[in-house]
Amino acid sequence: MLKVFRCWICGETYLGEEKPTDCPYCGADEEFLKPGEEYELPDVELTETSRKNLEEALELEVDNATFYYCAYNKAEGPKTEGMFKRLAKVESEHAEAICLFLDIEEPEIDKHIDKCAEELPDNLEDAHARESRAIKHYRKFAEEAEEPRVKELFEALVEIETDHLELHEGELEELA
Repeated sequence: MLKVFRCWICGETYLGEEKPTDCPYCGADEEFLKPGEEYELPDVELTETSRKNLEEALELEVDNATFYYCAYNKAEGPKTEGMFKRLAKVESEHAEAICLFLDIEEPEIDKHIDKCAEELPDNLEDAHARESRAIKHYRKFAEEAEEPRVKELFEALVEIETDHLELHEGELEELA
């Protein structure tokens, strides 16, 4: 029998017989997948610091999504095409989740900007640097957050981006 689960981080709904190990939309750990009836939209009174940090995080996520769409468009082979396409969608989900906290419209992500290299190794190195940068920022933002739900968002993003970092490291090792 199908059950309804909603991700506490991105708000997306998953239908399945069992809860997945990670959110299939944003990559959050299964602990953030709640029964659908328990989900609540983030309705948080933001401090000035959290608002600024969320706005900066939104810029990072949109920039990374744009990069991943470019890398997807230049990838050769189903594995790297699939990886970059999924990462673009995940970063887009992160942007959408941040917009829920900021209570703003999600910005349009241009899927055709030339914002990446021509070669896979260069794009993997760039992706690694982007994920490392995001992790550094999100750790800082989590420490600065006074609102528990904002802190939880940034801590989840650190975990997700760390998974991406490990993925890129594995891909780089395969190329070596």
